[in-house]
Amino acid sequence: MTETAVLVHKDLELLAKAAAARLVVRILDAQAVRGSACLVLTGGRVAAAVYREVLQSRARDAVDWSRVDLWWGDERFLPSGHPDRNETQAREALLDRLPLDPERVHPMPSSDGPDGDDPEAAADRYARLLAEAARPGTARTPHLDLLLLGVGEDGHVASIFPEHPAAYDNRPVVAVRGSPKPPPVRITLTLPVINSAEEVWLMAAGPEKAGAVGMALTGAGPVQLPAAGVHGVERTLWLLDRASASEVSPSARSLR
Repeated sequence: MTETAVLVHKDLELLAKAAAARLVVRILDAQAVRGSACLVLTGGRVAAAVYREVLQSRARDAVDWSRVDLWWGDERFLPSGHPDRNETQAREALLDRLPLDPERVHPMPSSDGPDGDDPEAAADRYARLLAEAARPGTARTPHLDLLLLGVGEDGHVASIFPEHPAAYDNRPVVAVRGSPKPPPVRITLTLPVINSAEEVWLMAAGPEKAGAVGMALTGAGPVQLPAAGVHGVERTLWLLDRASASEVSPSARSLR
């Protein structure tokens, strides 16, 4: 059964610093065990702050970045390089400054990619890439050491929105149309893949997230509140600032 921990930090700055330090250690631990590390990245304000802190960390040089595999949990279906793409954010904040192996970086397809403006075909393409990276005879995805997620004000994670079809879908990767948050067309991993990761970290900051975080930690349904349906195989970690944790029971959290 997964271990769940809720860590509350004073503000976004301290949250980002702590998460960045944990991220470097998690990569080092995975490389020590398996020789490589496989991460699933996310987008958003908190994630960008964490990526910038990793870049500033002296400990980042202890990582063999050529042995890190990177995937994305969701993406806005926009042209390559568009500033609103999660890939663009991650590259600008961190990835372009790291000695990564380009063959091990797997962004989700863009709307000007080989599938054109067909997000369903693009989602199928990404699902095939994940399957090809999996070990023969195992699951539909590679071993995911760590999957990062932001939490939306409505409790969405990745691009799985409350009551949307993706919340019910068991395929590994699906297209999302009519997203309540712009842009309307996206690609996302689904909950079965998210929950196959060894560790999942949910990150949130700001008072506007407090309601969703509080409900997710008190047993809301995963279709009505997707964040409530997320868990890692071994560990689920909530990384919050005090504002976003204001509706979390004091007995459930650890202050930092």
